Amino acid sequence: MLLRSLSFAIALALPAVASAQTAADLDQVVVTATRTSTSVADSLFPVQVIDRDAIERSQARDLPELLRGRAGIDLGNQGGPGKISTLFLRGTESDQVLVLVDGVRIGSATAGLVSFQDIPVEQIDRIEIVRGPRSSLYGSEAVGGVIQIFTRRDQGAFAPRFRVGIGSNHLREASAGIGGGNERGWYGADFAWQRTDGINACNGSATLFAGCFVDEPDRDGYRNASLNLRGGLDLGDTVKLEAHALRAEAFNEYDGSNYGGNEADNVQQALSAKLAWTPSQRVAVNAQLGRSDDDSDNSFNDHAGTTTHVGNFDTHRTTASLQGDFRVADGQLLSVGADWQRDRIDSDTPFSVDRRDNTGVYAEYLGRFGAQQWQASLRNDDNEQFGSHATGSLGWGLDFGRGFKLTASYGTAFKAPTFNDLYYPFYSNPDLKPETSRSANLGLSQRGERWNWTLNAYETRVDDLISYDAALFLPNNIDRARIRGVEFTIDATLAGWDVGAQLSHADPRSESGSNDGNWLPRRARDTGRIDLDRAFGALRIGATLNGSGPRYDDAANTVRLGGFATTDLRFEYAFDSDWTLQARATNVFDRHYETVAWYNQPGREYGLSLRYAPK
Repeated sequence: MLLRSLSFAIALALPAVASAQTAADLDQVVVTATRTSTSVADSLFPVQVIDRDAIERSQARDLPELLRGRAGIDLGNQGGPGKISTLFLRGTESDQVLVLVDGVRIGSATAGLVSFQDIPVEQIDRIEIVRGPRSSLYGSEAVGGVIQIFTRRDQGAFAPRFRVGIGSNHLREASAGIGGGNERGWYGADFAWQRTDGINACNGSATLFAGCFVDEPDRDGYRNASLNLRGGLDLGDTVKLEAHALRAEAFNEYDGSNYGGNEADNVQQALSAKLAWTPSQRVAVNAQLGRSDDDSDNSFNDHAGTTTHVGNFDTHRTTASLQGDFRVADGQLLSVGADWQRDRIDSDTPFSVDRRDNTGVYAEYLGRFGAQQWQASLRNDDNEQFGSHATGSLGWGLDFGRGFKLTASYGTAFKAPTFNDLYYPFYSNPDLKPETSRSANLGLSQRGERWNWTLNAYETRVDDLISYDAALFLPNNIDRARIRGVEFTIDATLAGWDVGAQLSHADPRSESGSNDGNWLPRRARDTGRIDLDRAFGALRIGATLNGSGPRYDDAANTVRLGGFATTDLRFEYAFDSDWTLQARATNVFDRHYETVAWYNQPGREYGLSLRYAPK
């Protein structure tokens, strides 16, 4: 019902778009789609940017909430704030989406997942979402696309900032930071803290196949403390140096047992240093070193005063990259580069192999010929576990005038097996091959001076999917999948309202074995989101409508989860240019729904915060 309403609202908006004037910034720089700086308007691949102003306006309390309902994105959550959140981009698996923080690859090399719930939104400057395969530039995991998170970057005179907030379920929040810069350098530091008593994560019981296999009807709390340090220097006219450091420490309570634990101490860390040398207008060289850590230390609390250590899984990733950009002619850019990555596992589980190296080399060409644009890239990865793997992509665009643009692209991608797939004791297969994919996209867009809309249709086929093989009693490359979909987005100003609408339809299906023709699990076919905002002088009001169709929780399509719709309201009052009071109400109609079977989602919640940020 809600999706029909979303579609109707979008249809009403279209006639007014031609005269709309919105604040959509089409000059936003995007580096994820090409590994070189370009604008959203010039990208040949579907790109979306969420900037700092949009983050603050949304009043989102965590990253999954901020991303929910965006075009092509579907999320699963295991019981509220801080609980495991899985992200599906264009129907691909959660471990088939590459996530970067300031250019550094993050995530667990054991499970293959990224802890989105532990990355604080207060530390984020902007998020770039590129939909479609990007393995030809980044290597493994970029099957469904790339999400790159950029931490804050400050310019101008020294300025402090802080924010305090409270909310339902005993939510407490605080953040503070400083930053500034001039033509010779910039710096910044931010601290953020969040704590909540949470909700009861699991509504199941200890009965077999009835949820979490335990009876723990209690609140499952969460807390997070993070620190972000960054700075940059201009070392002369041609050399620039910058460094970033983000560390987030989280404590999470969940419903579990003395075997798997019910508490976890988690760490997310990303460190990077980048050197840029521009000897001429036609040549640029960039070198980057990076390190990321994904640590999880699990324990069991019997609620009688005894806590027992259960196990730890720590991932350490070290990366290095070198890239040269050569402007061979006007409108013609050639980029060549190489990168190296080492994954290392530190765990009390005895993996037979606890480290591996990967070296990749790539080349990319960007060219403009009148109204046409071309983009081509090739990459080869040499992994010490599974050998060499080549990927490529080709993109084309045609400007029709009056802001209309037609794009078409095709690309291949792959995902390397995780350490759990390859080396986990008694449940692994060291002979696994990488999962591979082929994707095509056809897009049409129109961009005005201050408004835009996009329409994209795509198909992705994935081969050699890794699943449990009953004949071997081990994981094996036995599955295939076919995903088709359509995405529509629009940003405009209608009758004084800033309107952002996103509507996605996907058909993610298995093409193998007994599940042939079934929906891939935990992915809805239809999702939609509408954001409405309007300012009345010092007062700003807004609302977000999120809708999702039904989904299945299992590959056999026997456990069906119903669709749902939620409505969030927000208010903001600026006392002056520096002080702002914000209030919000989420899930105002108190809808009960699940995105993962047996796991509760928050009901109606309220929040209030005060923000100081000199303009």
